[in-house]
Amino acid sequence: MPRRLHGRKRRASRWGGCLPWAAGFGALLLIFLIWQFPSFKAQAELGSAYAARVGCSCRYVQGRSLDSCQTDFEPGMELVSLSDDPATKTVTGSVPLLASRSARYAGANGCLINPAP
Repeated sequence: MPRRLHGRKRRASRWGGCLPWAAGFGALLLIFLIWQFPSFKAQAELGSAYAARVGCSCRYVQGRSLDSCQTDFEPGMELVSLSDDPATKTVTGSVPLLASRSARYAGANGCLINPAP
């Protein structure tokens, strides 16, 4: 041992041994997200299709504005956004980076969800 370190206590590392625990937790979180991705994607597809259908009915059957239609959403649908195409009478519901579905106004039949691509 070098003479200058002899008799001194070694200073604790800045991370204090929690870095391996944090890395392990991060790895477990990543594995969980990969494992659950199909479920998240399916929920996003369902939510965007529901939002498109409700938004289309609200907009073209009831004649309300798209902003007022978003107040009709169920709790937990805050990530779903609506967009409107007046030329084709289509409303699109989308969840960023996961899903997007459209519904079009079909006259007396109301609003129909467009088939998934």
